[in-house]
Amino acid sequence: METLSVAIITLNEEKNITACLKSVSWAHEIVVLDSGSTDRTVELCQEYTNKIFFQKWSGYSAQKNKAFDLTTGDWILSLDADERVTPELAVEIKELLERPQAEVAGYYLLRKVFYRGKWLRHGGFYPEKRLRLFRRGLGRCGPQTVHETIEVDGTVNSLKYPMEHHSYDSVKDYLDRMETYSTLQAEEYLRQGRHTGPLRMSGHAGFTFIKMFFLRRGFLDGYEGFLMACLYSMYTFVKYAKLLELSRSK
Repeated sequence: METLSVAIITLNEEKNITACLKSVSWAHEIVVLDSGSTDRTVELCQEYTNKIFFQKWSGYSAQKNKAFDLTTGDWILSLDADERVTPELAVEIKELLERPQAEVAGYYLLRKVFYRGKWLRHGGFYPEKRLRLFRRGLGRCGPQTVHETIEVDGTVNSLKYPMEHHSYDSVKDYLDRMETYSTLQAEEYLRQGRHTGPLRMSGHAGFTFIKMFFLRRGFLDGYEGFLMACLYSMYTFVKYAKLLELSRSK
């Protein structure tokens, strides 16, 4: 049987981290890389693992890659603090470890997104597909500063059962994160040489709402589907507005 390490990066995640850690308490190793939590995050992590490390924040990709480097298992499962492994997925991963396929370097995991405890079934939220499980040494996060993805050297398959992503617990929570993510995304676009203007900003934002609410049937999720379409449309507008400001400043 091969071994599994779970890698998690944290910063002030006391409201999420216990549920996350509990869902993977069966793993052979849990590695937590904290970047300076001032709440009870580290204390709560100590109930599940003694492999807790500190590194000053260096960006999402760099932080996750450092956490990967600290693991020792044959496989690495990369989780965010607001994610949970379902019991069905846990069984599927355990079976994989017992009968590993030598030719496979990584696996995509499906992800169920929740808002205030409600599963968002439509609007493009399900099924989300994320490469999160891979052989140690064969996967790294790419250079993106936000919405980072893991790149694997080798064959990639998919697992059947989903994990859960309890992403936002209020509009305020979304807006707080939007402030950070939109800035990082605007900076990334600037490095890529992208340009925008008022018409393009408005068009991108409007199409985001239409795509999520109508084309991807977000209206079937009721109020939450409408809210997510509005908030993501706002995020789209703001990140391009910040790009325009950065471009003019430069």
